[in-house]
Amino acid sequence: MTALGILLGALALVAPSAPAPDTILLLVGDAGKPARSGEPVLQALSREAAREPSRTTVVFLGDNIYPRGLPAPDASSRAAAERRLTAQLDAVRTAGVRAVFLPGNHDWDAGGKDGWNAVLRQAEFVRKRGPAGVDYLPPGGCPGPEVRDLGQRVRLVVLDTQWFLHGFDKPRDPDSPCLADSDAEVEAALGRALADAGGREVIVAAHHPLVSGGPHGGHFSIRQHVFPLTDWKRWLWLPLPGIGSIYPAARRSGVSPQDLPSEENRRMHGLLLEALKERPPLVWAAGHEHSLQVITTRIPRFVLVSGAGIYGHTTPVKAVEGSHYAADEAGFMRLVFPSDGAPRLTVLQVDQQGIAVEHFSMELK
Repeated sequence: MTALGILLGALALVAPSAPAPDTILLLVGDAGKPARSGEPVLQALSREAAREPSRTTVVFLGDNIYPRGLPAPDASSRAAAERRLTAQLDAVRTAGVRAVFLPGNHDWDAGGKDGWNAVLRQAEFVRKRGPAGVDYLPPGGCPGPEVRDLGQRVRLVVLDTQWFLHGFDKPRDPDSPCLADSDAEVEAALGRALADAGGREVIVAAHHPLVSGGPHGGHFSIRQHVFPLTDWKRWLWLPLPGIGSIYPAARRSGVSPQDLPSEENRRMHGLLLEALKERPPLVWAAGHEHSLQVITTRIPRFVLVSGAGIYGHTTPVKAVEGSHYAADEAGFMRLVFPSDGAPRLTVLQVDQQGIAVEHFSMELK
């Protein structure tokens, strides 16, 4: 070995290693229909989580079971639904990390009459079949907020935004066991969860985003106008110009409560933004859109949309005001909070072999 090699080797031995992070969050949503055994995104997520298991929490951002949540035990679709949720539980079990599951609109029976029961069944399944350190939040079909302080730097605030949009039975004032079960009570509780966070950075996790460049935000691609059936089946390239534009126009008019232009969504957002304005959180993390988006807003400071948890199950997305990144690719996001200094966000895209590649990174400050 040369003298230079010896010197470099000695320096490597004495050089200080990078300090361990205080907390790592992995954000993944809409993972409830693995395309096949060994879903690529879940494989990559599990490997990433296993790198720092004692410091990592995986947050599943809803739509954990397509198409209608966990059905009754005697339903013909029950076995398939169990397999879909078990695949996600196994990913965190293998990694040995903590995890939080929150419900999305599909978990609420896709907004149907059996929604509340479907959420209760899913929560019970996670409690019985999940590994230690896995929570299903908020409990009981309640809207939340549920607060979890992680490490020394992070406060995770979990909301069930489908509660606001659900048109059938749900726990509500005055006869529910929820600590908050009316719009006013949720707004007040969310404000308190933010206000007493102290020096911790607050991450609000919910299923529905506050802003989006995808279809739920009223943004559609040329493909969706001309070949609208590809949204249901990617191989259905049947041209329907003119006729195909009726569907995007209806979505932009607010026909679905799941879309930002709808009256129901606008009412919910107004209430939530009122609660956030006194002490804006660092991040609002959501799924719902099957894409990966990083957007700067005034309140909160960042909206992260990470709803691409199934390989091949993505929808077109456009850059909107404040966009730093927008891609209709499968993957998830990583938030690393050092012991001191600004947290770093990384967007990881996942290929068909389950290989995660870092495609975007920035400090959140």
